[in-house]
Amino acid sequence: MPRDHAEPDAPIAALVARAALDAPARARIAAAGADLVTRIRASAKPGLMEVFLAEYGLSTEEGIALMCLAEALLRVPDAPTMDALIEDKIAPSDWGRHLGRSASSLVNASTWALMLTGKVLEDREPGIAGHLRAAVKRLGEPVIRTAVGRAMKEMGRQFVLGETIEAAMRRAREAEARGYSYSYDMLGEASRTEADARRYHLAYGRAIGAIAGAATGADIAANPGISVKLSALHPRYEVAKRDRVMNELVPRVRALAGLARAANIGLNIDAEEAERLDLSLEVIGAVLEDPSLAGWAGFGVVVQAYGRRCGAVIDRLHALAERLDRRIMVRLVKGAYWDAEVKRAQVLGLAGFPVWTRKEATDASYIANARTLLGMAGRIYPQFATHNAHTVAAVLDMADTMGVPKDAFEFQRLHGMGERLHDLVLEGQGTRCRIYAPVGAHRDLLAYLVRRLLENGANSSFVNQIVDGSVPPEAVAACPLTAMERLSPENPLLPTGPQLFGARRNSRGWDLTDAGDLAAIEAGRAPFAATAFEGGPRLAGPVEGAARLGVANPATGALVGHVVTAAPGDVATALNAARPWDAPVAGRAAILNAAADAMEADVGRIVALLAREAGKTLPDAVGELREAVDFLRYYAAGAGGVTAPARGTFACISPWNFPLAIFTGQVAAALAVGNAVIAKPAPQTPLVAALAVDLLQGAGVPRAALQLLPGGGDVGAALAADPRIAGVAFTGSTATAKAIRRAMAERGNPTAPLIAETGGLNAMVVDSTALPEQAVRDILASAFQSAGQRCSALRCLYVQEDVAETVLHMLSGAMDELAPGDPWHLATDIGPVIDAAARDRIAAHVARARAEGRVLKELAAPAAGHFVGPAVIRVGGIGDMPGEIFGPVLHVATFRAADLDRVVGDVNATGYGLTFGLHTRIDDRVQAVVGALRVGNVYVNRNQIGAVVGSQPFGGEGESGTGPKAGGPQYLGRFAGGAVPASETNTTLPADPARVQTLLDTARPGAAPIHTTDLPGPTGESNRLSTYPRGPILCLGPDSGAQAQAVRALGGTAVEAAGLPADALTTLSGFAGALFWGEVGTARLYAQALARRDGPILPLIGGLPDQGHVTLERHVCIDTTASGGNAQLLAQVGGA
Repeated sequence: MPRDHAEPDAPIAALVARAALDAPARARIAAAGADLVTRIRASAKPGLMEVFLAEYGLSTEEGIALMCLAEALLRVPDAPTMDALIEDKIAPSDWGRHLGRSASSLVNASTWALMLTGKVLEDREPGIAGHLRAAVKRLGEPVIRTAVGRAMKEMGRQFVLGETIEAAMRRAREAEARGYSYSYDMLGEASRTEADARRYHLAYGRAIGAIAGAATGADIAANPGISVKLSALHPRYEVAKRDRVMNELVPRVRALAGLARAANIGLNIDAEEAERLDLSLEVIGAVLEDPSLAGWAGFGVVVQAYGRRCGAVIDRLHALAERLDRRIMVRLVKGAYWDAEVKRAQVLGLAGFPVWTRKEATDASYIANARTLLGMAGRIYPQFATHNAHTVAAVLDMADTMGVPKDAFEFQRLHGMGERLHDLVLEGQGTRCRIYAPVGAHRDLLAYLVRRLLENGANSSFVNQIVDGSVPPEAVAACPLTAMERLSPENPLLPTGPQLFGARRNSRGWDLTDAGDLAAIEAGRAPFAATAFEGGPRLAGPVEGAARLGVANPATGALVGHVVTAAPGDVATALNAARPWDAPVAGRAAILNAAADAMEADVGRIVALLAREAGKTLPDAVGELREAVDFLRYYAAGAGGVTAPARGTFACISPWNFPLAIFTGQVAAALAVGNAVIAKPAPQTPLVAALAVDLLQGAGVPRAALQLLPGGGDVGAALAADPRIAGVAFTGSTATAKAIRRAMAERGNPTAPLIAETGGLNAMVVDSTALPEQAVRDILASAFQSAGQRCSALRCLYVQEDVAETVLHMLSGAMDELAPGDPWHLATDIGPVIDAAARDRIAAHVARARAEGRVLKELAAPAAGHFVGPAVIRVGGIGDMPGEIFGPVLHVATFRAADLDRVVGDVNATGYGLTFGLHTRIDDRVQAVVGALRVGNVYVNRNQIGAVVGSQPFGGEGESGTGPKAGGPQYLGRFAGGAVPASETNTTLPADPARVQTLLDTARPGAAPIHTTDLPGPTGESNRLSTYPRGPILCLGPDSGAQAQAVRALGGTAVEAAGLPADALTTLSGFAGALFWGEVGTARLYAQALARRDGPILPLIGGLPDQGHVTLERHVCIDTTASGGNAQLLAQVGGA
């Protein structure tokens, strides 16, 4: 069933038409719904959930604090962290003061955005938060810890029927005596390991056995039932693993169905995310085809009305029932993953959403599909799960007018919600009603509670409004069909993937769970599965060429093509022929945008070559193509803001690990401001580079403005050492960057900028408040995706010792589910490392650790190709690591809760500062860690790879890079540079190094950010770019006063040191670079001295400084949905 995420307006009209309710029917239903609202409000026993949400909904600070506290508290094993979490959520008394000034997921980009509505800032009684604050002061932490823990458990008990199936069934007897039936749901997260899946399968089987004892009637619809989640029964329940799912999951579900049939109870397959819908339907079809299930009417499927394919799914289920001559159950629900579906579509860049984006549209869909189900009563037993009085009234009215008897369908509600509404209907209408009842331990139930709060806590939800007397009953029960006839179909507050960055079009997304997108990619790449690609120099002159070399697939050894490497004469030709791109900025931008379009159109060839030459899996290849396209469009859009002229000829030296994205990013930035570019790709991936240059030149980039020189390190060295090179953009190892800097200083242009993004020793900290399943998901991606061959990849994991055993056990099991192999295949998780040298270097490191007994986990590697099995190695801390291990190797250390500051200090002490990950629910901890780290990109409650252009500018500090950040606002400025202003020569005596050091010591920069900007990105994610002061700039003359003035005009700190002896630059400390505007001989001495320094690469600036010279950039990305969902989004769209 191919998906269309960008459906036109017509489906809304089609929904209204399918509902088939004329004006009298709508008025009749609205009146009946309003009457139900009035009667609920008049009741002496309003539902507990409704009352709770009215008091502590998402519009109250108490509700938000309790939600975030509930999500994490009961899984925290250690008292210090528990106390910190309680204090973090309850103690702050002036929460509004932090708005916009914090790195906190709570304060800035998620639930605290609700403060802007004014509702949270209203003066009122202090409520539970105020009382708890007072109690903390009065009683002390241990008492409060116990009290809050009890309160969380009691709150959970209201919404979960029992901790065991037996306890739940005992508690259910009271409602059963009043005519209700039950469907039991075993709580828990989706399985990450095979052990989890087997445990859930056993739990479901035992529950069915227990429920069988209560199934005393012959009518299966009157008996209790069970709901199962397919994601709980298989650790890799995803489209990429379809063959495994069909072979392993189908028998498990079939076995449970057999048990349910024998017990004469219903078994419902719960709905999950849209990306797994087609796979679910395939599993359902395979199970239902089992002949042993013939004659059993208890197999059920949950369908979500918020899904745009809801009607098509119902039709498909009906057709399946017809074909197999079965009667099945279909539970129609509104849908439980709306915020996640919206975020996923935006992240992937999809043209639309798989869900309706207005609440009214979902309600209209529910009514339309309810009518469809009532019309299928011969094959389908409809189950209408709703807490909405208008929806109930509509179902009753349609059933009556269609002549459907009341025992041919049932209503359903969640335990603890909608109680009075369903009591009224059960008693007054004689309809059937089933209660969906969660069963599980307190640790599991609170995540469920958070989801219920998020679904129903927004002001616009029916559950929230039902007890809000200020909303008239007629408004609560208004007709959604009428509303949708006057509203635009799509919610204007929700930009689609292409619209995410406003005027700049986002790169096109491909959904690798969608059959249509997968088929399109396969059709595009199949012709290139065995093509012999040819690469070589692309010059604005004759090509001499050196050796013609074969290029092999690192996964299979098969020939990918050939490359002709550049001869020394080709380097000379390129340098002589290079001409800056002297075209109007608008013309350059148009051509770069055309190149972006050409890359998107050539997706098949590009992903094929990325897989074959670079060992990229399909998700990685698609991601890399999107990043290259984003770079082209981002720099094209920003070029107009650069006022300084182009520098001249740039050498762009790019790595093999992102042979398209980084290559294109460097080239596009240099071209956007009008430079000439000589590009030197990594020797392992010259064919991708040649393809990129061909596409750029085909779009209109002049050959003299863009030339390609494939080859080894000698080619890059020759470029760096040529004084005609006005700048070098480099991504690769720190050692190579320093070698380039030395070559530029000794023989090249000593004041030419080196823009270097280098390596890192990247760490992640997981504390005891983190959700282990989320942490393990992000550890796997950060450490092992792309075979660990990302400069951002996780190298050293710190796990709080209180949860280390749990996290590492889960990590081990999840690693067992990873599939190394040929990256051409969608099912492959981990491809090869780039070549034999890399494989041998990584394998030797693992072998040393194995000999020392420190290997905690290691997977086997495929025998053919350049593969390394993912490994986990125990270390005492990041200081034990010999350097960056560029492959699928994770080092693990544990830490005590009290030692977090020491861990951060150890990370800083490495001298690297590229990426850092943090998993915690304590917002004060986020703030403290972010404030202490000297790292370019910090990621909170998510993985630490995959920076998005314009949203997450990428680049490190210290030994991880020079800045500015690629894909950020300062990057283009470094590729341009104005002439040195007219100045006077200093007449003072040469600066004394000791006095200069004293001045540097007294001019230390502050630690606070200068400026923070919120960058665009998907909902449920905070992306904040902050600038911090760099150390002082040494002004070496000849006019140190003018230089100092230029630095200070940018907000930087200057220390005048005209005539400073060059050797002093090797020993002075505490400065971030130097300005020198004099003759080239002296400049070379200064540059050579700077190049001899240990530590970060420092620039010698031969012109005016730019903003990036005086400030460094740090970016913090926070997944603000980690605590259960996107409260900001749900509240924001509620009134739209």
